[in-house]
Amino acid sequence: MAKRIDSTPRKDGFRMPAEFEPQSQIWMLWPERTDNWRSGAKPAQKVFKNIAEAISEFEDVTVCASPAQFQNCRNMLSSDIRVVEMTSNDSWIRDCGPTFVVNDKGDVRAIDWDFNAWGGLHDGLYFPWDQDELVAQKVCEIERVDSYRTPGFVLEGGSIHVDGEGTVLTTEMCLLSEGRNPHMTKEEIEEKLKEYLNVEKVIWVKDGIDPYETNGHIDDVACYIRPGEVGCIWTDDKESQFYQACQDAYKTLSEATDAKGRKLKVHKLCMPKEYVTIKGDFEIDYVEGTLPREDGEVSIASYMNFLIVNGGVIVPQYGDVNDELALKTIQEWFPDHKCVGVRTEEVAFGGGNIHCITQQQCK
Repeated sequence: MAKRIDSTPRKDGFRMPAEFEPQSQIWMLWPERTDNWRSGAKPAQKVFKNIAEAISEFEDVTVCASPAQFQNCRNMLSSDIRVVEMTSNDSWIRDCGPTFVVNDKGDVRAIDWDFNAWGGLHDGLYFPWDQDELVAQKVCEIERVDSYRTPGFVLEGGSIHVDGEGTVLTTEMCLLSEGRNPHMTKEEIEEKLKEYLNVEKVIWVKDGIDPYETNGHIDDVACYIRPGEVGCIWTDDKESQFYQACQDAYKTLSEATDAKGRKLKVHKLCMPKEYVTIKGDFEIDYVEGTLPREDGEVSIASYMNFLIVNGGVIVPQYGDVNDELALKTIQEWFPDHKCVGVRTEEVAFGGGNIHCITQQQCK
């Protein structure tokens, strides 16, 4: 049975492991929302398939699909990928799914954060989000994993990266936004992170690069490569709309120390040379309250939104001149992993990327 635990991970000796630690499987949610994914979500489904297949070369994958899409999803994916029926409001399991935690004995539990579609009624991206709010609990029930609930505290998985040794990276733009936890101070939010992730140090990067979608998630900006070392997006192009955020994040991280007192070693990762933009008529269904997609609109595209798996790294590619450089750089960061590039413009058009549509379950 999967129980709700009236305690916290820190009190019980559980911690969130780093993404580069051993994993048992990756979770995904199948896309179908026609007011977000163009052309009936068919182009996006092909990319989700490619990502799932790339991950499955390294570890198990479970894809959750709605009753309406179960048969289509099952038919599109190879037989070694598990498909389970699950309703959701969209496909961002990094943010609405559980955050898994582990103790020194290898016991696994999960955190079921409050989810409000990146800002609730203040500046959230859709309404309702009632089925997304249930995704974490459903995953825990399927896996028979006990979970911790955080009623009244909103957090998305894409807004945090941990080193597994007591430090978490996040952004002020997201966690201090009006749509998350406006009733809490920065210090109170820090205490929540420490209590539920079991960390001692919070490193605050000021801004992310997508203020309108996720209010600036850290997983587009920086991540841990290994304890004491982080990757950070970078551009020398002063005309880039991401220039200042890159400069500021690099400066903050370069001056930071972690929970162990180490000064961080910061590695630069290029941005795409060209913006990933919507071109021409973008065919999505009109639904009141959903943001339209317009010709010439820039989609947030960062190579940093990769996923680390057992022995591999799945990296976004955009058909950009910097694709090869980004893949080479990340391969150098992870010499014991195989880096695999997957074209992901369709995911970027929907508002995220590989890391956003996946969630790792630790061993």
